Amino acid sequence: MPSKREEQESKTSAGRSSGEKATRERGGSPEGDSVLSSRMGQFLISTRPVPGVHPLAGLDLLEQNLRSDPEVQVVDVLTPRSATGAFGNGRSGSQRVIVARMREDKAARLAQEGGYQVIVERDHALTYAHTAVPSLPLDAGGFNQANGFTINITVMGDDGPVEGALVRIFGSLFPTQGVTGRQGRVELNVIGESPSTIHAVYVKPQSDFWSIWVPQPTLNPEGPNVISLKDLGATLPNFSSQQFIGWGQRAMHLDSVPSAFRGKGVKVAIIDSGAATTHRSIKRQVKAGYDVVAKSQEGWEEDAIGHGTHCAGIIAGNAENSEGMRGFAPEAEIIVCKLFPGGRYSSLLDALEFCIGQRADVINLSLGAAEPSAIIEQKIFQATQMGIACIAAAGNSGGPVQYPASSPNVLAVAAIGKQGEFPPDSYHALTARPPLTPQGFFSPNFTCFGPSIAVCAPGVAVVSSAPPDNFAAWDSTAVAAAHISGLAALILAHHPDFQAQGMFGARNLQRVDRLFQIIRQCGQPLNLGDPMRTGAGLPDATRAFLPAEVGRTMAAFPEVSHGLQSRGAPYFAAAPFGGYAPAASGQPFPYAPIWGAGPGPWASGQLPESMWLLAFQQLKTAMQSAGLL
Repeated sequence: MPSKREEQESKTSAGRSSGEKATRERGGSPEGDSVLSSRMGQFLISTRPVPGVHPLAGLDLLEQNLRSDPEVQVVDVLTPRSATGAFGNGRSGSQRVIVARMREDKAARLAQEGGYQVIVERDHALTYAHTAVPSLPLDAGGFNQANGFTINITVMGDDGPVEGALVRIFGSLFPTQGVTGRQGRVELNVIGESPSTIHAVYVKPQSDFWSIWVPQPTLNPEGPNVISLKDLGATLPNFSSQQFIGWGQRAMHLDSVPSAFRGKGVKVAIIDSGAATTHRSIKRQVKAGYDVVAKSQEGWEEDAIGHGTHCAGIIAGNAENSEGMRGFAPEAEIIVCKLFPGGRYSSLLDALEFCIGQRADVINLSLGAAEPSAIIEQKIFQATQMGIACIAAAGNSGGPVQYPASSPNVLAVAAIGKQGEFPPDSYHALTARPPLTPQGFFSPNFTCFGPSIAVCAPGVAVVSSAPPDNFAAWDSTAVAAAHISGLAALILAHHPDFQAQGMFGARNLQRVDRLFQIIRQCGQPLNLGDPMRTGAGLPDATRAFLPAEVGRTMAAFPEVSHGLQSRGAPYFAAAPFGGYAPAASGQPFPYAPIWGAGPGPWASGQLPESMWLLAFQQLKTAMQSAGLL
């Protein structure tokens, strides 16, 4: 016999079901209930530049109409900070952009009625190109809700429990995850599984330890399950007691570049998750910042995700007292744009505008979305015209290159890894895919690839700074892009072509093209089966300064070239086609000819025909390196 309470609950449930049925038949919803539905989409609305047409009047009228429409919510209007261009050079800045929420069909009608001149596109949420997340295929069927178990896992380091570590359990269904507390413990309720159906346990610490991947774990629901992590110093000798140069910097031969090359005078903007200015390796390099999502000059110094701090260490880490992270350009200025969490295309527009106003030299874009944006492309092109080089992470989906890396106006960077630079039981080991080069390089399974890839760079098990004053090893194309941004800062600061007296000293489109050309040319091809995964290869920092004639000293940098040659490393400065520079003796110093770099005086004793032959041979070599011949 059911109890009175059970009878009452049964009647209540029956009454509720009956009422819900009647409500559904009437086409309504139960009183007091909130029916789940799709929210309105968020869109960007702007104008496309048309020669001879001034779009401002039409955009003003469109904004008025949108604000008066009850089905549209205008969220923001992004206006260029300077009507005459961010650098005040008289050129027209980009047009205003309206950010509005509306239904999909409303946006489609607006785009149709606006014609070619009006751009209406979705304000996509951006993903930061963070550490690739492991995934396993899921069973196609349902699951037994009666199955399941609770498991307690404790994560330990050499000195005690590890707080804040992500613990993820992979079974035949959806992953279950949690974060460890102060005692290093986490309790996970796994639904539809049993301990025998669990494929793996993945533990990713916030910092200071290597991740671990435990396949086919022997989980005990009744007892303790302890997982021990290896300290980063276990595989990195003297890691905490001396200046640290990552394997990526060594692979790109940063340690062979003269110590005088430190990137002074160059500004690198990092559009990411902020930067922890408390970190010993970057606190003196960060000069300005902006929280784009909050639209505030404060808050960008806080980096809860840690991604921006990690990239900043790779680009401009400046080890003090011979301790900490050594980046590519330790005297470069870092400009921080905090975009995550919560960043969208509209946020990226505002961040790019801020970077233009700050006169950045390089913008590091460790972010992406699946679909391109015509409005974002206008802003990137504006930055490029002003001599700002945009370098972007290819993406971590393992598929086609994401936007903005797929833009023809940016330098897209894929990731590579190297065997022996991480513990074999770490998750980093699972990213390796064949083939491997004789040096142990591989193209990881997560990196995006395609014809737009310009170069590749280290992006697996890269150790760099992490908040508040720690270090972490991460995988992503974002950290690969940070390596190239750091190299770009070094080239802009010290390559003769970009000095005030150089042919590319002016801030314009040609400056960016020349920089990208040098980066591609110093790439070392990697035979990894598919050139679309590596582009021109892994850049060698010393090749950006490699001489066409070994043993000759350039007057501008005599101490640098002598220092390099004394260690067996030639000094080099590639220059415009047919150009030359004075040597210490005052005689012409012939540069290596560069295909398509523009006119210049012919070197003494060389006919134009011979220069063309040299340029043709260089083009042929580059095409062979790219696998095109």
